[in-house]
Amino acid sequence: MAKSDWKMRTKLVHDGTRRSQYGEVSEAMFLTQGFVYDTAEAAEQRFIEVGSDEFIYARYGNPTTRMFEDRMASILGYEDAFACASGMAAVNGALMALLKGGDHVVSSRALFGSCLYVLEDVLARFGVEITLVDGTDAAAWDAAIRDDTKVVFLESISNPTLEVIDLKHVCDVAHAKGALVVVDDAMATPIFSYAQSCGADVAVVSTTKHVDGQGRVLGGIIAASRDLIRGPIETYLKHTGGAMSPFHAWVQLKSLETLDLRVRQQSSTAMAIAEALDGHPKLNAVRFPTHPAHPQYELAKSQGESAGTVLAIDVKGGKDACFKFLNALEIFTISNNFADAKSITTHPATTTHARLPDEQKATLGISPGLVRVSAGLEDADDLIADLLAALDQV
Repeated sequence: MAKSDWKMRTKLVHDGTRRSQYGEVSEAMFLTQGFVYDTAEAAEQRFIEVGSDEFIYARYGNPTTRMFEDRMASILGYEDAFACASGMAAVNGALMALLKGGDHVVSSRALFGSCLYVLEDVLARFGVEITLVDGTDAAAWDAAIRDDTKVVFLESISNPTLEVIDLKHVCDVAHAKGALVVVDDAMATPIFSYAQSCGADVAVVSTTKHVDGQGRVLGGIIAASRDLIRGPIETYLKHTGGAMSPFHAWVQLKSLETLDLRVRQQSSTAMAIAEALDGHPKLNAVRFPTHPAHPQYELAKSQGESAGTVLAIDVKGGKDACFKFLNALEIFTISNNFADAKSITTHPATTTHARLPDEQKATLGISPGLVRVSAGLEDADDLIADLLAALDQV
């Protein structure tokens, strides 16, 4: 059976495996900074051209990290990938590698706070022109993407408001103008990702979420064509130090073996929570893209099998009522992460998006009562009971 015919769970366990001369079952962890050359001539040759299974320095590449890169590229559907120290190192690395002063970027306005910072503060500081649009409005993309647009950036499902973008439409418009499409795919999950099938040139994933998914290590991946990865992206990241450590790569390689099982269970739980809370008198809204109550339900269903593992609720009564609700929870933890085995709640207006002006928060739909709810691996009935009991305290 050809590797190209392997299904997802088989890829998650086996793809990209490199065995040493000892024939180990579990992937080897190569905790080394550098590599030895047999001769000075061999060192010279490797710096001229590195073979597909040769390495120079851990900042440039490592056997354990390369296994992780190959496996992630396979499951996301791309030719190659580069592993980064964190999800934001991957976002920053992808954009900085592809852009220069004077370039034009069009982005959806509904973004994670750190992504907005990279666009509006970092890239703008270096002379990159940024245009933000309402990502749910196809006509806004049509109008904003110009002949000189270099990159289009967006979150396939926005964090934390769970807006859904017609990704194929955006890719078609961008490619007609010669622009590359970079998609932050963290909320969609690697299991339900549709970035590649819709035509995105680059998919960026925070592997801290879902892949590790157990609150242990940070990580990020950039997946794209081999020319982009081993060209501008690798060149930028190996010189600026954004590479993933071999230890973190090994931890996440082992996590990939259970990723499909975990994500599907968490997604099922997220849907069960959305169904249980929909129409609750203490809530203004429940948002989970593949639940019929979501305003973009039809688009979400057409693009992906599931909307992932995270939903959002809007508690009536604003910040005070919201805090009462959060403080009354017993199983859910309050943190600023998501996609963990433990269920997590986050109040974006005072944490992940706290730096944004109130007017911008309102435009993005980040109300004082908005709570991001990340479904973990606990029993779904217990989680629902915990949420309902906490709402009774509001």
